[in-house]
Amino acid sequence: MTDLGPVAWPPAPIKTERLVLREPEARDRAAFVELLASPEVHTYLGGPQPRDELERAVPEISGRRPGLLVIDLDGAMIGQITLYRETGHLRQAAGKAELGYLFLPQAWGYGYAAEACAAALDWFADALPGEPVVLATQTANERSMRLAAKLGFTEVERFEAYGAEQWFGMWSSVTPSG
Repeated sequence: MTDLGPVAWPPAPIKTERLVLREPEARDRAAFVELLASPEVHTYLGGPQPRDELERAVPEISGRRPGLLVIDLDGAMIGQITLYRETGHLRQAAGKAELGYLFLPQAWGYGYAAEACAAALDWFADALPGEPVVLATQTANERSMRLAAKLGFTEVERFEAYGAEQWFGMWSSVTPSG
């Protein structure tokens, strides 16, 4: 469960030029299974989960999951964003709000990730002004590295974890002064 302090969850749907960031719904189940079973999506995340296990494990009706937003394009889920206070999968992120994202391969290359993540960060900056957001990705994940730079994350450190070099960055809506 997330702890974003006084922030009510879920937020009202967040609309961008092409997308809607919204709470998960029962109709998203097949897309969640596809997202979690995709070898392409999980290249840098330890590999996909077995589809048969996901079919059994993913609930028919998704419950409210604070910190999870579905990325909706024309009424269909194309990905997800997570934005929650990390509880310690990485010591660097512990206690900080962390941004995560997964998109179906057919949605890659159209700028949807940048559009959706920027909208989520804008919402977060309004909800918790000045609080930083962190992001971790493998340095080998060139798409994710480019997205982090485009969103304005700055490198804090690189480290070894999960058998690969990781990049850890931070974003803040407050611009440092001089």
